[in-house]
Amino acid sequence: MLPDTGAEVLDVVDAANRVIGRATRAEIHARGLRHRAVHMLVVNPAGDIYVQRRALSKDSQPGMWDTSAAGHVDHGEDWEAAARRELDEELGLADVDLEPLAELPASPDTGQEFVRVYRCRVSAEPRPDPQEIMDAGWWSPVALAAWMARRPSDLTAAFHAVMRCHRAGSAA
Repeated sequence: MLPDTGAEVLDVVDAANRVIGRATRAEIHARGLRHRAVHMLVVNPAGDIYVQRRALSKDSQPGMWDTSAAGHVDHGEDWEAAARRELDEELGLADVDLEPLAELPASPDTGQEFVRVYRCRVSAEPRPDPQEIMDAGWWSPVALAAWMARRPSDLTAAFHAVMRCHRAGSAA
């Protein structure tokens, strides 16, 4: 059993995404253990995508541009609950309809995270948490694709993977 230190505790999973234990977030990242996360793309009525720049205080990929909201699935939490929690914590968005888009396997690009990707369409303006997000804005799909092609290193590797899912799911 883990001591109650207030540290974020996550499920550790095997290569088939089955829970095999739990550990603190810090231990999981230090040891490169597989775990679970969610990424959400927030889309407005015009089809623009909300993109955030991670705060410099973040221990992972500070200052990089990323999906609208993202986070770990806590120990015992289900995927959709994690997605809703992160949207509320990071962007102040609650009671949104989540559209499952894809599942990504754990890989170096995802930081050994099995990722469920969700999309939600909103008319409300997100209210980013400045502790989590240093900058954010709406990008048209065309402008975003041009940015990704011109300066791919501005964006997290997970962002690129999630956007491939979004483009594939946009035709549906």
